[in-house]
Amino acid sequence: MKYILLFIFSLTLFMACEETLKEVPKDFISKNNYYKNQADAEGAIAGVYSSFASDYGITFWLFSVLHGDYANGRGSQATITVFDQILDQTNINRAGSIWSSFYRTINRANSVLDNVPAIEDINPDVKARILSEAHFFRALSYFNLVRGFGDVPLKTSESVDISDIASPRVSQDQVYDLILSDALEAEKNLPESVGDNTGQLSVWAAKMLLAEVYLTLEKWDDAARVSKDVMDNSPYQLTPVTEADDYYNTFANFANTEYILAVNHSASRQSSIPSYLHRPNTPPYNYSSGGVFAWLPNLNSFIGDEWDDNDLRKEFNLYREYLGPDGEMVSLPSSSPVLFKKFITGTDGLRLYSDPIFRITEAYLIFAEAAAMANNGPTVDAVEALNAIKRRAYGYEMFSSSPVDYSANMTATEFQNAVLQEKAYEFIVEGKRWWDLKRTGKVKEALAAAGKDFIDERFLWPIDEDEINNNPDITAQDQNPGY
Repeated sequence: MKYILLFIFSLTLFMACEETLKEVPKDFISKNNYYKNQADAEGAIAGVYSSFASDYGITFWLFSVLHGDYANGRGSQATITVFDQILDQTNINRAGSIWSSFYRTINRANSVLDNVPAIEDINPDVKARILSEAHFFRALSYFNLVRGFGDVPLKTSESVDISDIASPRVSQDQVYDLILSDALEAEKNLPESVGDNTGQLSVWAAKMLLAEVYLTLEKWDDAARVSKDVMDNSPYQLTPVTEADDYYNTFANFANTEYILAVNHSASRQSSIPSYLHRPNTPPYNYSSGGVFAWLPNLNSFIGDEWDDNDLRKEFNLYREYLGPDGEMVSLPSSSPVLFKKFITGTDGLRLYSDPIFRITEAYLIFAEAAAMANNGPTVDAVEALNAIKRRAYGYEMFSSSPVDYSANMTATEFQNAVLQEKAYEFIVEGKRWWDLKRTGKVKEALAAAGKDFIDERFLWPIDEDEINNNPDITAQDQNPGY
């Protein structure tokens, strides 16, 4: 299990830098006096890790989750899930913060890539690993940007002052070319195995990124090949499930075998996600009085009556009652009769869970879809990969036939739809659904089924207003349609 940890030493480093910068010139940490040795290189890549963990804060989760068909926003998030109008100013600002956050990570990665190669006082293997880490973070940052915003500025060298800001939007094809190049570079020198909770990327994170990018670009053979490699050769395994709460062995257990990449949390820096899922003071889901309670299940979507009650993921992901003060179960109010429960607070440390980015489960489902699409129909291996996930969801042994198995007697499109449905059930509130709907052209169909109209302007998020104001190569005419 590999996590992006918020290292104490990295936080201390940057806090120390901030204190120092109050008393010395702004260029105190510069190319000339910082990138001298291995410790400097390690400190610089720690800054990229820290920045990337911040990228996956609550705002990006809000946008990724609430642009799907199965959730409704509440409060200031409500307009995110109204798809027949453009975003309001509050959420335009949120989109801007997503943009600036990922570009901050890109700039830090660019700094590493610009400066670490020239360091001589460093172990060559450590240098190669650090450069691969920087390539990975730049690739994943651009992947999120291009999917969310379309054409974006392609910045491949460090910006150190205002004179470096100019950069025009380039085509998505150019962005994807860099993403693939970076991901392949990342794959070269990341370790195959690292210790639990080290915070270090493994080669399997790079392979998962490659698989998802290939899937998005409909490079079916490549997506199938790389995801099969992760399934067969990585140290990660599907967690066995016989009852609904067994899924907590993945989502509330640092030692789970499924997480290939996740943002981990600590007692001092807890995840914000539970606050956005639960009403305050509703044990065992939220013991805090600060519940924001902003993501509501859309019961008109696939998580309503059509979801089979025998699917253990339904019981695991949704709840209708909580433990009252006298020990009795209390029904949720009619205004929110059902809530999500995958991520909970609790008094036993469950709030310290990790926010997943890549799980081994996704490798199975990427392989199933890609292999079937490459073959113009489901292969034996594709059907088996899909059935392993479905069998587990019903409490059956994952790699033996079961009464709930999908048949191979489907067209490629029918099988792809079956995979997307299993992904929808499997990755609720993990921020995957919107991207699947977009890449397969099913946004309007899915949202109509959920009782929502959709305008084309919502396919892309608005470009950061600060970028338009400060980047001389981008003007108001470059803004995405409707904004």
